[in-house]
Amino acid sequence: MSESTDRYADIGTAGAKRWWRYRPGRLSGLGRVGDIGVLPTRVGSVELRNPVLTASGTSGHGAELAPYFDLAGVGAVVTKSVHADPWPGNPSPRVHQAVAGMLNAVGLQGPGVAAWLAQDLPPLIDAGATVVASIWGRSVEDYRRAADLLADAPAAVVAVEVNLSCPNVEDRAGMFAHSADATEAAMAATVGCGRPRWAKLSPNAGDIIPIVDAAVRGGAEAVTLVNTVMGMAIDPVTRTYELGNGGGGLSGPAIHPVAVRIVHDVAAARPAVSIVGVGGVTDARTAAELMVAGASAVQVGTATFADPRAPGRVAAEMVDWCRRHGVEELDDLIGAVHGSRS
Repeated sequence: MSESTDRYADIGTAGAKRWWRYRPGRLSGLGRVGDIGVLPTRVGSVELRNPVLTASGTSGHGAELAPYFDLAGVGAVVTKSVHADPWPGNPSPRVHQAVAGMLNAVGLQGPGVAAWLAQDLPPLIDAGATVVASIWGRSVEDYRRAADLLADAPAAVVAVEVNLSCPNVEDRAGMFAHSADATEAAMAATVGCGRPRWAKLSPNAGDIIPIVDAAVRGGAEAVTLVNTVMGMAIDPVTRTYELGNGGGGLSGPAIHPVAVRIVHDVAAARPAVSIVGVGGVTDARTAAELMVAGASAVQVGTATFADPRAPGRVAAEMVDWCRRHGVEELDDLIGAVHGSRS
């Protein structure tokens, strides 16, 4: 998912709340999520206290959510994707409300890895968060430089999510995650970070299984499925694009069935590969659905635009959901639709 420094940039709180009306179970008012609870899971070699994470780029660099829930209580805070160098992003408007979701074309605006390490990571560490750093690049060398800059990051950074699939920055046909060779090369280039790596992949690839295989060959311990679906909005009165970049990425509940299908199909074809599911997670049921399809953890993203408590709320709801449905260990849930994992 492409990212915004300010969650409400170009849409505004009122616009976010209008989108929220499309969601069942809409909450009113704001407060802070209390004790989230422990529900351990594992993504590759990374152990997490809860299977619910934030999604990259939907809450600035992550610490912005600290007033709304305990950042140490969720599985991890996945940070805004950063390039090795500062990057200005796309022209405004960058966000547009869509039915049951939103379109965005922020274009991965960011300060660069060095500035992120110096300025944006410390507040997350102070909050006790487990951190997954997200990086992106326009070339294999960009990925290499970004990963190398993370080599000496604090131990709180437990993994690196390699964003190979933002549809808002480059030629969409040339996206890394649309090519097995490019995916493998970019992943292999990131080994210098010295941490487990997750490949964030695109739902827009024709056949995602060869891309998953390439990511694993390049060193990925897990795959994050999925990024946004390519979309566009046009104002028929002014006959102009609604987004400054023309096209953008569709996220939110509208893409949840797409995410479920892709997670399901990858888990069926490659059961040994760890999966982080993302796309339209708004509550415990949608989180559990992705896990039954095969995800070991899930991310909450677009829902935070309407309710910044959403990741903490879903994490707490998931603990309660498992208790109510007799799920004692997540291994009993993960990939259950496929039968026994043994």
